[in-house]
Amino acid sequence: MSATVSPSRLLAFDTLRKVGRGGYASDLLAAASVPLDPRDAALASEIVFGVLRFQAQLDFLIQHYSGRAVSKLDFEVVLALRMGVYQLRYLDRIPPHAAVGQSVEMVKSTGFRSAAGFANAVLRKVGREAVPWPDRAVELSHPEWLLERWDREFGAATATLIARANLRPPETYIRIPPDREIPPDTSVEPTEIPGCYRLVAGEAGRFRIQDIGSQAVVPLLELAPGQTFLDVCAAPGNKTAQALESGVRAVACDFHAKRVGMLRSLGVGVVHLDGTRPLPFGRQFDRILLDAPCSGTGTLARNPEIKWRLDAADIHDLHRRQLVLLRNALEVLAPGGALVYSTCSLEREENDGVIDSLGLTPDRILRRIPGTHAGDGFFAAVLRSR
Repeated sequence: MSATVSPSRLLAFDTLRKVGRGGYASDLLAAASVPLDPRDAALASEIVFGVLRFQAQLDFLIQHYSGRAVSKLDFEVVLALRMGVYQLRYLDRIPPHAAVGQSVEMVKSTGFRSAAGFANAVLRKVGREAVPWPDRAVELSHPEWLLERWDREFGAATATLIARANLRPPETYIRIPPDREIPPDTSVEPTEIPGCYRLVAGEAGRFRIQDIGSQAVVPLLELAPGQTFLDVCAAPGNKTAQALESGVRAVACDFHAKRVGMLRSLGVGVVHLDGTRPLPFGRQFDRILLDAPCSGTGTLARNPEIKWRLDAADIHDLHRRQLVLLRNALEVLAPGGALVYSTCSLEREENDGVIDSLGLTPDRILRRIPGTHAGDGFFAAVLRSR
């Protein structure tokens, strides 16, 4: 690409193009940002997540200013226009001439030089004036089918709170075990969950970044020293590490070989397995955590690309897999033991629907709803051995 395009925008464009092919923005940015100046990396992240969060609004604005539907434009041209419109309307610190000029250069350097004049004309029309949104889905920048699901499950008012929360950058929470001291150059705020702190200023440093919703799950197991603990879908290992603070004897598992490697630094037994098959253990466990693979609709502020690639069929497929995972996990739960089934999904089929399908009665259910509770959305059910 042209050297006249800034490193931050080059990275943002490349990341968005890879997200369009199925990648995840957080992983892509983490891998590619290392050689960049921190300010360039921060701007790239701001543009990528802003474009993904506000994509429906941006596409409507492109059509509003150009008179052409986004579906009629080349994908790379759309990405450059989304980036330009986002900077012009949503980022106060970017000079308009820079947003326009850089976006036009991006169009040229991607091989669509013939579209550069069109892009320039469109972006020069973009202002900060109020534009009436055509419908709620565009205003909230969420797929209509997903909003309708949340309307039915939570009511329209709460569904709107969820969607608006997903348009805001998530706050950062870190895990500080009781035997660790808070560095003097790090400012944190304690939460209602022991060991969970909101990062106010400074860097996380050697502490694990772990959302408050995630940190709320492990305490439901009421762990105690000496208990045997199984984490069925453990990677990247945050919840296993949190469980180890209680003195349990842990085994951590995952399906993906690459993710299994992430668990080895925890100093526990690590098993590479497929949880949809009978678990290969000759013993039972006092406590089990099944943080099941899910749609992730509770994490759309953090992973906004999910809302544009998910469909209802995916949720039904996940439900079937989650049923098998839970059934197999219950088979290795010791008498008198407890299992927590959790997801970072807001969808009934993945949560209560899984529990109900197996005819189980939870001892307790935890729900965390974005816009109502801090952090990501989570569901967790405490199940006792039968």
